[in-house]
Amino acid sequence: MISDNFKRFGLKPFLLDALNEQGFSKPTEIQERLIPAIINGKDVIGQSQTGTGKTLSFLLPILHMVNTERKELQAIITAPTRELATQLFDELKLLTDQDQAVTSQLLVGGTDKNRAMDKLNHQQPQIVVGTAGRISDLVAERALQAHTAGILVVDEADQMLDMGFIDDVDRTASQMAPNLQMLVFSATIPEKLQPFLKKYMNDPRHVKVEPEHATARKIEHQLLPLKHRDRLQVVVDVAKAINPFLAVIFTNTKDEAEEVSQALLDAGLNTERIHGGLQPRERKQIMKQVRDMKIQYLVATDLAARGIDIKGITHVINYNLPKDLDFYVHRTGRTARAGLSGIAITLYAGENQQAVERLIKKGISFSYVELKRGEWIISDKPPVGLGRSEARKKTVSGKQAAVAKPKKVKPGYKKKARYKQAKEDQKLRRAKRRSSK
Repeated sequence: MISDNFKRFGLKPFLLDALNEQGFSKPTEIQERLIPAIINGKDVIGQSQTGTGKTLSFLLPILHMVNTERKELQAIITAPTRELATQLFDELKLLTDQDQAVTSQLLVGGTDKNRAMDKLNHQQPQIVVGTAGRISDLVAERALQAHTAGILVVDEADQMLDMGFIDDVDRTASQMAPNLQMLVFSATIPEKLQPFLKKYMNDPRHVKVEPEHATARKIEHQLLPLKHRDRLQVVVDVAKAINPFLAVIFTNTKDEAEEVSQALLDAGLNTERIHGGLQPRERKQIMKQVRDMKIQYLVATDLAARGIDIKGITHVINYNLPKDLDFYVHRTGRTARAGLSGIAITLYAGENQQAVERLIKKGISFSYVELKRGEWIISDKPPVGLGRSEARKKTVSGKQAAVAKPKKVKPGYKKKARYKQAKEDQKLRRAKRRSSK
């Protein structure tokens, strides 16, 4: 059940129900410090890394403050990439499953702009989530009526600046309600961002939160090379080999989740899947099965990494690395909870080299594993291009036993070895003849 910590924010009942459904019981530090300020109308700057709960720190108060009687735009949430905007929108939809009165729309580049305009002309949503460029374009064409919106969220503001989108956000903000409440979230606050912040923000509450560790201390992070093998077959082999209490296999898309889930089912494994394409009722039924320990393998998109707290997850498998590497922390953080240990296995190919190096720089320490005939081989040797440390290999099957590293050999070694062996045999024969005299 939802703890009194969430109840005391005075959030609407449907939000408390949604939090309860997703397994949230206690607000994070940034939620604790920002939700009351936002509800009270303050401008805020939330400075934190992904993994601190910043998304709910603005979604919850916005949904609480939306007036469902006003059939007009009230809040705009901007993100630097389509992927992040889609993630934010999926989380928003999860929170509104319990109350369909709040209307919302996703507006991102790479989609049919005319179709989006037709939908906006028919009805202005109360909340829009999208990329800064697409939202700015729709405001400029008067399809999106920004002048009625009094709340603007700028998520990942430092990325907005780096990618050149802060001007799009500026153009949108200039068309919004004069008493604009701005909510800015960013891992860093670069000096070049200050003019934009000063232009729109009035005595903002600035909260800086740092996670204690990049990931939980008791997670063992493993990288498994594909070596040109079929990714789908490898994930099936890995799933069979680990025999978990509960494993979550993360994919980047809904289609991948369906494909992996079907492959595991075909292999005879007790599997379900969860992603944003499922109906709310179906998601709830699947999550109930998982919590009742009727499922051993759950295939999920990153939607499940953002807040769903499932007990007993012993393994996390990354079918592929997330496009936004900060989500790696969310994914692997599903295991090793409440002081327990866990294993995170990531399938990787050569094109993932830079991504892996970035994770290592974030403080994540990997071991490098292979699966041969159902037996795990663990090495401290990085993949090609990640370093040249000497490898020590060991098999893992109950007890750990050393595996000798093959020696490098020169051409013609077989002929030389046979010659050497013949000389040794000749010496033994001579010795026997002498001893028999």
